[in-house]
Amino acid sequence: MPVSPRRVAIRVIRPGDPEPRDPVRDLTPQERLAMMWPLALDAWEFMGEPVIEPRLPRDIVRVLRGAR
Repeated sequence: MPVSPRRVAIRVIRPGDPEPRDPVRDLTPQERLAMMWPLALDAWEFMGEPVIEPRLPRDIVRVLRGAR
């Protein structure tokens, strides 16, 4: 559905005006990732792919031994 030109928000920023504040800049990496996960799920569903959430892999092991 096309957006009516009367409903589009436009903001004019002139040279020398203070830069608009970006609320995402203040978020932690964990908060940013939490924002992106629902978008990723929606993208997979849109593509028709099965959505399988990753689980913690418990079969990966690394053994480090000291020199003998």
